[in-house]
Amino acid sequence: MLGASGAGTRPAQLVLGEVSEGAVEAPSEWVEETTVRVALVQMNSRDDKAANLERAEALVAQAATWGPDLVVLPELWTYLGPAKRHPDVAEAIPGETSDLLGRLASRYGCWLVGGSYLEAVEGSGRVCNTSVALSPDGELVARYRKLHLFDVEVDGKTYHESATTAPGDDAVLVDAGRVKVGLTICYDLRFPELYRRLADRGARLVTVPAAFTMETGKDHWEPLLRARAIENQVFVLAAAQCGPHPPVNVCYGNAMIVDPWGVVLARAGYREGVVVADLDLGQQERLRESLPALRHRRHDLFTF
Repeated sequence: MLGASGAGTRPAQLVLGEVSEGAVEAPSEWVEETTVRVALVQMNSRDDKAANLERAEALVAQAATWGPDLVVLPELWTYLGPAKRHPDVAEAIPGETSDLLGRLASRYGCWLVGGSYLEAVEGSGRVCNTSVALSPDGELVARYRKLHLFDVEVDGKTYHESATTAPGDDAVLVDAGRVKVGLTICYDLRFPELYRRLADRGARLVTVPAAFTMETGKDHWEPLLRARAIENQVFVLAAAQCGPHPPVNVCYGNAMIVDPWGVVLARAGYREGVVVADLDLGQQERLRESLPALRHRRHDLFTF
């Protein structure tokens, strides 16, 4: 059972396990009524879309052996290769990939946040980097288009996401049964106002499918995830890409589940696999009551 704590003390934590290969034995029952079990998939997607789809299906099946309420895939899990092929691999939503995700959600009876993949937009010369959410009956219930695009130069490498990708225009919250889940993607993590808006709208969990670069990930990934969790008293679920991707990019990996106190409940390493943890919603509520920072905001001075 996940423990509780008062203000000023470090909450108890539970790491159910990191699975990099093979199957695992599923626990026989839920920890308690207020617990949500989540599983994050870490991938090393390449420029072969068919192979990526097959690998993702296998990893979701592996995650499902733990009996999760929610499974999260990483950013750009269907294709992570040269941008010149983006128009070829992008697809409509609903479409073939969202149909596959719906079948997986229905098969395993869980909510599924399909990381993100490239969405073809009719009448546009650019694609969107889009996250989708599927209900346990396989219904496509939400679509979020990445708001902040990665146009930077780091350690001599230039990334220009906006060259082929158009930004979204709205924050998206999913009512996933017992909890509300905010959807974000990768570079969004550097913009705290998005996470505050999601928390204001009732988010208890926030997903961050990502393909964080090795250059930035080694210094910024964990501090940013923990900061967004602490600031908004939410659980942050950050599925990740890992390893090399053609032609020259390398992703940091380290998929992570962080609780509202900033404690890392589960963390992957640098290879493909699954991490799982139980999230104690009762503990989250007690923390919000004992340290009511969200209620102490100066709405008279700062508005969105």
